[in-house]
Amino acid sequence: MRGAAWAETAAISAAALLAALALFGGFVALRGLNPLEVYGALLAGGFGSWFSLEETLTQAAPLMLTALCTALPARAGLLVIGGEGALVVGGVATVVAGVHLGALPAPLAVGAMCLAAAVAGGLWVGAAGALRHWRGVNETIATLLLNYIAIAVMNHLVTGPIRDFGQVLKPASWAIGERLMIGTIPTTGIHWGLVFGVVACVGTWVLMRHTLVGFAVDIVGGNVRAARMVGLPIGAIILATTVLGGAAAGLAGAIEVVAVHGFASSSLVVGYGYAGILVAFLARQNPLAVIAIAVLLGGITASGGLLQRRFGLPDAATLVLEGLLFIAVLAANTLYGRFRRA
Repeated sequence: MRGAAWAETAAISAAALLAALALFGGFVALRGLNPLEVYGALLAGGFGSWFSLEETLTQAAPLMLTALCTALPARAGLLVIGGEGALVVGGVATVVAGVHLGALPAPLAVGAMCLAAAVAGGLWVGAAGALRHWRGVNETIATLLLNYIAIAVMNHLVTGPIRDFGQVLKPASWAIGERLMIGTIPTTGIHWGLVFGVVACVGTWVLMRHTLVGFAVDIVGGNVRAARMVGLPIGAIILATTVLGGAAAGLAGAIEVVAVHGFASSSLVVGYGYAGILVAFLARQNPLAVIAIAVLLGGITASGGLLQRRFGLPDAATLVLEGLLFIAVLAANTLYGRFRRA
């Protein structure tokens, strides 16, 4: 049965992808472009050369972590969309920790910064889990609102209390300094965030598939009434999944600071958290599948510049494709279970 379920998931996900590509082809055809040429550019921009592959994998790294923010709670029956906010508070926590712990040896300081980001992200999303369990507040609405609050708090901090006035182009926080930047994987242009993302996904898969904790989470997600009848701690499971998911997204914020920007600013708010929702849905909350889907979405994002240069499409054209993918995935959810043999 598990093999049949995997086959069904793969087939329906592929159908959703093809449907989105067909709709996107209609969109570009209306602009007088050849859809096949645009698809070829998408492929070349994301995977056509080593340089484009490096950019794809760099884009995929934060998507893996923010996808876990949705995928983990979803296994417990929750719809959490707070990856964007957790990433932002994680980035801010990274800067604050880095500035105050900068005297430590670099490896210890970076580790402490990542830990601070994970704790901040975990507490941020975990707050929505607590509201859901003890006050009955819908976690989807709560995490959506928390995204806006996180961005507002960051904008306040980087324009005042932690602003680096040496940055004149746009408001930005204090810089953590070159010594605390983690650089790239040797012989590549891919930052170490990719390793963090892959390890997090594999570790989550082991937790969910090969431990009693994962089994309990799946029971709660499948039938909360049955879980309550057998005495499972529903509240603890809700809190654990939301905190772990938020911690993953907070770590994505840390990676964006220590591997890419070196400070916190509006550059953190680029939609990785929302794209992570699409990755989680396409992967059907399977942490291993998250890796592959994140690479696919990373390739689409990385090809935006090529579409703009070659065809005159706006850089946001890739966002249109991602939006169509999300709609197709939501529509495809109604098909699950219809093709399995009794």
